[in-house]
Amino acid sequence: MKHSMETGLLQLTPADYPEQLREIPQPPTQLYLRGSMPNANTRYLAVVGSRALSPYGKEACTALIKGLKGHPISIVSGLALGADAAAHEAALDADLHTIAVLGSGISDHAISPRTNLALAKRILDASGALVGENSPDHVPFPSDFPKRNRIVAGLAHAVLIIEAGERSGTLITARLAGEYNRDLMCIPHRTTDPGGYGANLFIRLGAALVTESNHILEVLGLNGTPKVRDELLTDMQASLLTLIDTPKPKDELIKASGFAPSDALTALISLEMKGLAEEKYGVWQRRRET
Repeated sequence: MKHSMETGLLQLTPADYPEQLREIPQPPTQLYLRGSMPNANTRYLAVVGSRALSPYGKEACTALIKGLKGHPISIVSGLALGADAAAHEAALDADLHTIAVLGSGISDHAISPRTNLALAKRILDASGALVGENSPDHVPFPSDFPKRNRIVAGLAHAVLIIEAGERSGTLITARLAGEYNRDLMCIPHRTTDPGGYGANLFIRLGAALVTESNHILEVLGLNGTPKVRDELLTDMQASLLTLIDTPKPKDELIKASGFAPSDALTALISLEMKGLAEEKYGVWQRRRET
C-alpha cells in the first residue's frame, strides 16, 4: 500500500485487496482508493442495472437496500447514472457502507459522470470508498467500463440485478458473476417491460428471484432482519398497513384508502419488499412473523 501526494489517496496492490477480488482471473494489478474500505466481516453486495432506470426499478432498489439496514453489508456499484446512483444513495440513506468502482480516475476533477460528483463526495463523507484501477486523473474511454464491471463483480459476494435491457452493459456484470461463481439475484419484471429483459432471462436460467430484503440476506448468509420501524414508512405506507390488519381485496383496499390507485399500488409493492405485506389470490394482508 502506497500513499499518494493527493490527500486521502492510497495505491493498493493485490495483497491489500479483499480475498474474493484476488481470486478472479486477471485481477487488477493495482487499485487507487479514496475513503475507507469496510470491516473484514462485511459482505459485499453488487447492485447493478440500467442507466435509464424506471420508477419501478428505483422504488424496488431503494426498498430492498433500506431493508438491509443494520447488517454488515457494503453496497458495491459503479457510480453511473440510473441504478448505480440509486443503489449508492439508498445505501447512504440506510447507513450502509458503499463502494463506488469507477472507470474514470477517482480524483475530483476526473470523476465521471460529472453529474454524480456530489454523490461521490457524499460517499466519502460517509466513510465509504471510491476505487479504480486507472490513474487518479484518467479520462475514461468506452472500453474502461466493461473492465470496471469485472471489479464490481469481483469484489462482490453476490450480485443483484435491478434492470437490464437486451443490450445493457449490466448483462456483462451478470455474466461475470457466473464466471466468478458469485450468487446472482434478480428483481422480477412484467414481460412487457423493456428493462426487465435481463432480469427475467437470468431468473429463468436459475438466478434467485428477489422480492424482499430477506431474500438478499439469505443469499448472503446473514440471518435475521432488523424490524422496519414505523418512522421509516411514509404516511401512505403506514395507512395502508393499518388497513390490511384485516385482509382486503385489492380494489376494496384502494377504495378504502382514498389514494390514487397508482400511488397505492406503488406503496403496497414497497411494503411487500420490506417484508411487511403480501398479496395472496388478489387479497392484501399484513405479513405476520413466523
